[in-house]
Formats: sequence, structure tokens, C-alpha cells
Amino acid sequence: MPPRGVKKGTKRARQYQDIKRSLKKRGRSEDTAEQIAARTVNKEKARHGESRTKSRTSTKDISSSRRGGLRSHRGSGGRTRDQLYQEAKKKGVEGRSKMNKAQLARAVGR
Repeated sequence: MPPRGVKKGTKRARQYQDIKRSLKKRGRSEDTAEQIAARTVNKEKARHGESRTKSRTSTKDISSSRRGGLRSHRGSGGRTRDQLYQEAKKKGVEGRSKMNKAQLARAVGR
């Protein structure tokens, strides 16, 4: 179900369905896909002046369609420290609890 204020058959409704379908195809759950699609549509509505309220990040930040996951953990930042720690734990790396992200990355990469 598209977010409130999005009428059936409009561009935003189609955008919502396309995003949701794409996320489900990539393995996201139904609920997660709906949430992400609704947030994306709401942000685009705010950016284009189609909503009554809007936040500064919705209007000033890089558009969600252009950003395309730049802030996800798979981007240039790589895995999070917690993900690296869990991998180090599986590999049995000594002293992992005192290591920072860079040290964990080196230890896991070996």
C-alpha cells in the first residue's frame, strides 16, 4: 500500500510499486520493501514540493535515486566494525576485542 496522499495510478504510486518490486527481487522481505519504498516516495514528494511538510535532509540532501546506496555498508566504507568483529570471532583472531576497525580488517583479510 503506497504512503498516504499517493493516489492510485499516479507517478508516485508507480514509483512506489517499482521500488517495492525491485527490493523484493533482491531478497528483501515484504515489510522492509514497503518501508523503503514508502520512505523513498515520501522523500521525492518533499523534494518536488508535493507534500505539506518536509525535513531539511529531504530537501537539501542528495536525492535518493541518485544516491543509489552510497551510504550502505557495501559501499566504499566496506563492512562495519561489528561485522568485521564477528568474522574475526569465527576465525579465532586473538585480541580482537581491543582492535579498531582498520586492525580488524587487516586481521580478517589475512
